[in-house]
Amino acid sequence: MKLMRKAALVMAAVPAIVLITPVGSASAHGYVSSPASRSAQCARGDVSVDLCGQAKYEPQSAEGPKGLKNCSGANGPFAPLDNDSLPWKVTNTGQTLSLTWTFTARHSTRDYEYFIGNTRVGYVAGNNQQPNNPTTHTINLGGFSGRQKLYAIWNIADTVNAFYSCIDLNINGGGGTTPPPTTTTTTPPPTTTTSSSTTTPPPAGGTWAANTSYAAGQTVTYGGSTYRCRQAHTSLNGWEPPNVAALWEKV
Repeated sequence: MKLMRKAALVMAAVPAIVLITPVGSASAHGYVSSPASRSAQCARGDVSVDLCGQAKYEPQSAEGPKGLKNCSGANGPFAPLDNDSLPWKVTNTGQTLSLTWTFTARHSTRDYEYFIGNTRVGYVAGNNQQPNNPTTHTINLGGFSGRQKLYAIWNIADTVNAFYSCIDLNINGGGGTTPPPTTTTTTPPPTTTTSSSTTTPPPAGGTWAANTSYAAGQTVTYGGSTYRCRQAHTSLNGWEPPNVAALWEKV
């Protein structure tokens, strides 16, 4: 009888143990850590915890449905990230910008998109693969200057959600991040284009290619469509005509 009573007491205690066992956080994802996004600034204490909301503790978790243009992912606890009046630090940059994502969970990735307003200034395919941690992209900011807010969006491959980061920029403000390895410099309106190697413009109607010099007014084909060069530049991977409206217009 005593053994039966002891067994009953052990069984009764099991639910209590289950209830108090800590459960790991599911809010582990990713954010732009360099240059410091608004989420990163909150996490490292550049902005007061009283102003940052949950981003102070989980900069990687500004998650929401795909297709938004905000900093919080329409996620209530991260709403302070949408407040442009907070004392966000501004990054000075030229016409190119390198951004680094830090991941706390490497979800399979559809793609990355970068917007200023409604203009997409950068796109990187994810190929439904898990990203390296960290991952760095270089985008072209040609056509924009002054104080701007850049939306960085990580679109997940196997869910309806994306992760959002916002970076406050002063374009052509000096300083900033290191340009791409091919060292091409363009400043709208363009006067000169420099490159580490000599390139020859292809004839009109040729197929777009990376590391190639293009003159204003020149036409190329890409993805079955024709595009006209809006400003002289030397092309880079990631600067395909559909991705950089400041450099190409569809005709």
